[in-house]
Amino acid sequence: MPNLRILSLLLLLLSCGEPQATEQTSATDNRPPNVIIIFADDLGYGDLSCYGHPTIQTPRLDQMAREGFRLTSFYAAAAVCSPSRAALLTGRYSTVCGMPGNKGPDSPDGLPQEEITLAELLQEEDYQTACFGKWHLGAVEGFFPTDNGFDEYYGILYSNDMEPPWVNTERPLQLYRDKTPTSEYPVDQTTLTERYTQEAIRFIREQQEAPFFLYLPHAMPHLPIATSERFSGQSAGGLFGDVIETLDWSVGAILDVLEEEGLSENTLVIFTSDNGPWNRMPPRMYETEAVEKWHAGTAGPLRGSKATTWEGGFRVPCILRWPGQITADRSSSELLSTLDIYPTVAALAGARLPADREYHGQDEIAFLRGESSTSKRESFYYLNERVLEGVREGDWKLVYKPDEEGQLSARLYNLSRDPYEWHNVAANHQEIVASLERMLQQASENLMAPLHF
Repeated sequence: MPNLRILSLLLLLLSCGEPQATEQTSATDNRPPNVIIIFADDLGYGDLSCYGHPTIQTPRLDQMAREGFRLTSFYAAAAVCSPSRAALLTGRYSTVCGMPGNKGPDSPDGLPQEEITLAELLQEEDYQTACFGKWHLGAVEGFFPTDNGFDEYYGILYSNDMEPPWVNTERPLQLYRDKTPTSEYPVDQTTLTERYTQEAIRFIREQQEAPFFLYLPHAMPHLPIATSERFSGQSAGGLFGDVIETLDWSVGAILDVLEEEGLSENTLVIFTSDNGPWNRMPPRMYETEAVEKWHAGTAGPLRGSKATTWEGGFRVPCILRWPGQITADRSSSELLSTLDIYPTVAALAGARLPADREYHGQDEIAFLRGESSTSKRESFYYLNERVLEGVREGDWKLVYKPDEEGQLSARLYNLSRDPYEWHNVAANHQEIVASLERMLQQASENLMAPLHF
């Protein structure tokens, strides 16, 4: 009889434990998804093996593409650093959100304080938020990440070349913890990618009670590039390949910790870049042996690079992964932009966009989940700092560039048939040129960006 009593007690304890576990699982399932944005710096369209690079190997990003959604017509909202990051975090073109050009170490301001970042929006929905990496939206009090919706921050406040000998400034490049500079100087750039990843892993492991938003804007592969001894000399692509393969390791480490913590199926992970590769470096970057011309990446088959309105400046890799929500092993040439991330994530979090301002993105949940074969985005505008230089609508792109005599002329390309922008067909399609010009003229006023044709 005593054995029967013990058996009954054990059965009672087991039956009491089951509802508690079910309740906990249900609470997790009902939470809005976690969101991780991994933002490379100056990574070109052709720099990953899953986008065609012949020597650099990115097995974890390739895996992420197999397990998720790979986009081939995805656009950063600007072709240089600060404007691109501002547009990502506000869902608004850079001229409208007050960040048309890059900020430097000595800039007295940053992203306007009246802008509502994605982090601030998600904080209102009880998300825990963190940013680890390059900020580049202000480096003085009132403009730090922790002034813009992030609970914590660790990283450099602007580009890793913004110190002597590359930039004439008396302000040293330093690592910051929240608003306080660390004592490390000079910054050991060889381990930045690994340290940002470690911070990200620590943050993810701590988030068990609330949804989280993790923004991981890497310093690499912006020049000057560097990686640690652990990864040095491992890639057939040389030092640049080592740097990209370090980023690939970082992505894999993030995906692994999500699996370990049981968070994969409730976490949307987005990997992309702020703009194309820095192939047109100014002379100042060659004044030291630390930078070689081949240390910049590649836009693959695309024309142009960073700081241009050719495709190579704006079109970047983008891979999205969300097991159980985004169908695996998909790819699409549908038009999307970093501008669409803000409203899409807001909708997933159950947040309402503020009604007092215009947003330039679309909620693309249905497209990402495969419920629609087409995206909502029909057009995209190419801004060169404050100037509006071009527009894409559907397959057609109109951009104004100087001809051989230095006169601005219309260039029309069919990006479906000619994504390389080799063949200007403006003379044969004047009606399309006229239609796209009207779009540019209307957008010029809305985007507060003058035309130069």
